[in-house]
Amino acid sequence: MSKYDAIQQAAYDANMQLPKLGLVLFTFGNVSAVDRTEGVFAIKPSGVPYEELTPGKMVIVDFDGKVVEGGLRPSSDTKTHAVLYKHWEHIGGIVHTHSTYATAWAQAQRDIPIFGTTHADHLTVDVPCAPPMDDIMIQGDYEHETGFQIMHCFEERGLSYQEVEMILVGNHAPFTWGKTPAKAVYNSAVLEAVAQMAQLTESINPKAPRLQDSLIKKHFERKHGPNSYYGQ
Repeated sequence: MSKYDAIQQAAYDANMQLPKLGLVLFTFGNVSAVDRTEGVFAIKPSGVPYEELTPGKMVIVDFDGKVVEGGLRPSSDTKTHAVLYKHWEHIGGIVHTHSTYATAWAQAQRDIPIFGTTHADHLTVDVPCAPPMDDIMIQGDYEHETGFQIMHCFEERGLSYQEVEMILVGNHAPFTWGKTPAKAVYNSAVLEAVAQMAQLTESINPKAPRLQDSLIKKHFERKHGPNSYYGQ
């Protein structure tokens, strides 16, 4: 038994949901699970097919992106996860995919407008798209800088990472997070669905209006407000 068994199992379970939900192709994408007490996280090994994964293959990494335990190389996005865990202390899991519709919006360098109530059930704002990284950052420690690219976007827009648990990285792809790895995966699936709905909405009506504020408030608060009444 290892003291990291719990986060390795959580990371494995969450990673295995990505192909089941149609969020990844081949070895694209990764999920991590954090242990705040130990100051480490477990993350998918780089380039390993999902069908070959096991809990024990999840690599243990610290918040500086250094491998603590594991015989495989961690995901190429590990440093981005490390930066977010280090600075955003209330998240328990992070997901990165190249899911088709969310990635298309990222490549278009566009926020996803809040067109309907599916979106409003989860967010009261457009899904933010961070500006593409500049050349100096790209030529530096790219994956490390991606974490700061995400955080800077939230700072500039005055967004809370505890309220908005997803972002598009311009010309790249989406990242999502949550209190648990399972919630981060849920957010990734929701983001992909909302991205697809928004693209279809604009194709049907290029002048489709954003959802009215009263409906945004109603749908968000019935799930998340102080007097929420959704669910059991």
